[in-house]
Amino acid sequence: MENASASTAGAVPDSVANALMSIHPRYNSFHQHNAFPPAAPVGSVGARYEQTADSPGMATNHQNGLSTGNGGNTTVQPAATSVINLSNSSDVVIGPMTQYQGAVTIYQYMDATVEASRIATGRNNQNRGLPSAEPSTLRQERYFIYGALIFFAIVGFSTAIYFVVNQVHGPADSGREILFGNNYHRQTMPNLGNSHMIIDRRNWGSQPDVHGSVPLEHPIEYVLITHIGVPTKNCSGMHECSNRMRMLQDAAIGERNLPDIPSNFYLGADGNVYVGRGWDIANAYQNRTLSVCFMGYFQKYGPQESQISALLHLLTYGVIQRKLANDYKLVARRQTKPSSLSPGDALYARLMQMSRWYPCGTQAYAHCGAELGFPSVWDEERNFNERNGIQNPLLLFRKTIEEE
Repeated sequence: MENASASTAGAVPDSVANALMSIHPRYNSFHQHNAFPPAAPVGSVGARYEQTADSPGMATNHQNGLSTGNGGNTTVQPAATSVINLSNSSDVVIGPMTQYQGAVTIYQYMDATVEASRIATGRNNQNRGLPSAEPSTLRQERYFIYGALIFFAIVGFSTAIYFVVNQVHGPADSGREILFGNNYHRQTMPNLGNSHMIIDRRNWGSQPDVHGSVPLEHPIEYVLITHIGVPTKNCSGMHECSNRMRMLQDAAIGERNLPDIPSNFYLGADGNVYVGRGWDIANAYQNRTLSVCFMGYFQKYGPQESQISALLHLLTYGVIQRKLANDYKLVARRQTKPSSLSPGDALYARLMQMSRWYPCGTQAYAHCGAELGFPSVWDEERNFNERNGIQNPLLLFRKTIEEE
């Protein structure tokens, strides 16, 4: 057995010897801290290194198997086994271990894409335990929205004030016709309030260079109400009412030999006021009156509330602008011409309920305009034809929509 041990204890390569020498201090430290028992007998299980029998006087190191002979040479004794038994131990390191004394800087290389995703979602390890930046971002967005709302509110309020001030105190423009006061703006349609727009002759498509010849004197004492004299439905939109206005004008000029459409103003069911002869030209009924025609046939059904409202706004404006007398009188066409049924029973009943309606021409009352020298029958159209020697047989066969 000793001879076998001696034969195995031959010299080892220098590289192996150097490797064993490099770990010598670590194994000494390991032995001191873990209280390894003395070297086990030869052949026992768990022995790391063992002494050789053929060198009894040789000092032997059980940790690394290094032996010093008589000649001072160092020989390496290989381990009998590679099995290590440990019990009741902690902080055990088997193999190389590097210890640093001093400041140490550790660089960690990570995938930039993955790390950026973690930072964006607040799930990176560095942000754990720290307050998230998300509430701050939401707060900034909220402040931005509030600021934008306040800004737009200020701009809108300032714009509204600007238009109101300019509408009330805007400078007069003498280079254009103002039909209903200084609230008329270019590229817009004037209105009387309550959404009642004024549709002038150009907008509804009047024939050019067509107008009456008799000027209308102001202030006007009588307002005459008429309607369209043949059964027809009321127009309900600007396009439809404009077509109706053109038909009325064509019939007045082509069939009745009138210089223009008969009345001064026309009221559509859309609530708009359509300009006929206007404030300054006499109508075809009585030269010293203002005639307003309801577009529709009102024998059975009354007018739209929008038409009544448009009439009241128009007449109020006339008083303010001194086109109408403060005590003007409101009369129906049938009160000035007994043979006429204009403006229809339903509309006439509504007119009689108005405060400005005047019962002239009815039973026990004098004819309308008697105090002003008007004739008992208002028929300037017939007078016009008689003065000009016009005889038109087509008057007996009217088929187009026209005003009565």
